[in-house]
Amino acid sequence: MSEQEFDVKNAVSGVLVIDKPIGMTSHDVVQVVRRGTGIRRAGHTGTLDPRASGVLVVLVGPAVRLSEYVSASDKRYQAIIRLGESTDTYDSEGEITRRGPVNFTQEQIEEALTQFEGTVEQVPPAYSAKKINGRKAYEMARNGEEVELEPREIDVYHLELLEWDSPEAIVDVYCSSGTYVRSLANDLGEVLGCGGHLVGLRRTKSGEFALRDAVQLRKLQEAFENGDWYKYLIPAAEALSDWPSRELTFEEVDLIRHGHRVPVEEAPENPDNWVRAVSQQGELVALLEYVPEDKEWQPRKVFFS
Repeated sequence: MSEQEFDVKNAVSGVLVIDKPIGMTSHDVVQVVRRGTGIRRAGHTGTLDPRASGVLVVLVGPAVRLSEYVSASDKRYQAIIRLGESTDTYDSEGEITRRGPVNFTQEQIEEALTQFEGTVEQVPPAYSAKKINGRKAYEMARNGEEVELEPREIDVYHLELLEWDSPEAIVDVYCSSGTYVRSLANDLGEVLGCGGHLVGLRRTKSGEFALRDAVQLRKLQEAFENGDWYKYLIPAAEALSDWPSRELTFEEVDLIRHGHRVPVEEAPENPDNWVRAVSQQGELVALLEYVPEDKEWQPRKVFFS
């Protein structure tokens, strides 16, 4: 095979968008994918608690190297918040720590939600995987130790009250990665003065992928058994579809696979100076960074060898 005929799809690489069912950990789902595909290189891009369902993005093969970029993408949830009771875990698995009367109109709850929109500081739950001096916060909390976590800056782009059936509110949450919806539920209860905790959570979007893109795990397992699971594999390039794209010639693909830079005909418009480079077949080849002083694209991550 000549250099010009080189096929960049020399390994299975792509994205499986899965509708995770309640009761499984995110790691459990990844294990199902590894067994079903026979590919060890697989990982998810954002943990969903066992009691939560919805969009779980799993990268397969060389695409796992996109994890740091896809994991940082924004998320969207549908949260069910029960007002009138707070718990130590901020969800229904914990011990009740507070009770209060719930006598609110829909307008009052909508007004309270506006306080959490924008760039805000949020304290993660004590029962979380956050580490304090190398120890997981939830392990310390279970041992009865005092847990003090530092607030972290998050972005909450939009909160919408979808339904209010006292004492439960269904809220659409569009937020940055790293947002704890459990903390939001607890904080809403604090603002209203009655307490609150999370009783249900469904992720409806993760980065560029929504529920409409997701396959039910049961259907994916059937596809593994039938050997036609590839029909659910989304090209790796789609994981960064919001990035600027540059199509490469065969010659440029060959340069990049050997670690060489490629010349830039005109400076990129995007301020970050990064693009996803794709082959003429639409396969993700590399992530390139523009080097202004040399007017060249520098490969930063190459997805085949």
